[in-house]
Amino acid sequence: MKTSLVINGKEHQLDADSRTTLLDALRNHLDLTGTKKGCDHGQCGACTVIVNGRRINSCLTLACMHDGDEITTIEGLGQPGNLSDLQNAFVKHDGFQCGYCTPGQICSATAMLQEVKDGWPSHVSDDLTGTVDLTNAEISERMSGNLCRCAAYPNIVDAIRETAEGRK
Repeated sequence: MKTSLVINGKEHQLDADSRTTLLDALRNHLDLTGTKKGCDHGQCGACTVIVNGRRINSCLTLACMHDGDEITTIEGLGQPGNLSDLQNAFVKHDGFQCGYCTPGQICSATAMLQEVKDGWPSHVSDDLTGTVDLTNAEISERMSGNLCRCAAYPNIVDAIRETAEGRK
């Protein structure tokens, strides 16, 4: 099936089986291997990418469902020598151990910070219409779809908080 995907600002033409997941299209057809295959069941978040501004598990969606969509992978957020603020904060706070979950964590956190700016409440938000205070509980709830087997959670939370507060 022919599908046009706009990935990290560049249009890609994909000719793949209609059952190809977005994750497999990225990794196996387009050689964008930053997005990781963890559980392949949508439970770990290692495959998180941003589609039209929203974070999704790329293992749970078919590539053909995203014809014409704007997709951002870890490769589109920063490159060595030109990292995003969040990527720099992950490095500074050692928000990665083995690094396997890191691309999904960073994509998820990038979209999550935009959700906070847009005023989206979470399950633990005290006020559904006010400004969200990024407490540990708030960040943890919002990032709960992304697992880290190395348990770098406190460092990940610190990196997210620093980025949200604009500190460097």
